[in-house]
Amino acid sequence: MNENFFRILAALILLTGMGISSYFRIKADKQTGEKISRKVDGSVMMNIIKFGGLILWLSPFVYLINPQWMAWAKIGLPEWVRVLGIGVAIVNDVLLYWLFSSIGSGISPTSATRKEHKLSTSGPYRWVRHPLYTVGAILFISFGMMADNWFIAALGILAFIAMAKRTPQEEANLVEKFGDEYREYMKRTGRFFPKVGSR
Repeated sequence: MNENFFRILAALILLTGMGISSYFRIKADKQTGEKISRKVDGSVMMNIIKFGGLILWLSPFVYLINPQWMAWAKIGLPEWVRVLGIGVAIVNDVLLYWLFSSIGSGISPTSATRKEHKLSTSGPYRWVRHPLYTVGAILFISFGMMADNWFIAALGILAFIAMAKRTPQEEANLVEKFGDEYREYMKRTGRFFPKVGSR
């Protein structure tokens, strides 16, 4: 398989994921009539997220435009690992649709909750409190596998770490909003991965 095969599939998978995310985020803003201020996370954290997000999203597009521009980060993966990356990414896009359709209008670009936010406990939220962070990181890691590029995969891991650092504030907001309901929910679910033995 030549490089164009991986580029075309990577582009389709990435654009599908972006389309799913954009559709549900715009829909949530329209349904609630509410635009959440990004200042809630604090200026330092938001600047880290914005700057990191810019690099995170630009790097796959640089690869898609011209893989030679990212050749300095080439790993030399065997073809079967790159094909595995395609499979993981396709499953990931399906998971992305599932989690966005499960949270509905509760999706927010910050750690703040919407005024009319209802606690989501269905779909992947039945087992995991923050599946979007996990799925987002896996998307970039699988993209790094498809592109044979350690830098893109590493950015996915770094983005996950940055979002994990923000999570305690997000959970404090959710405890404040939902009280004991959220505390009970925390007991039976994992933060980023399902709890072993959870129902």
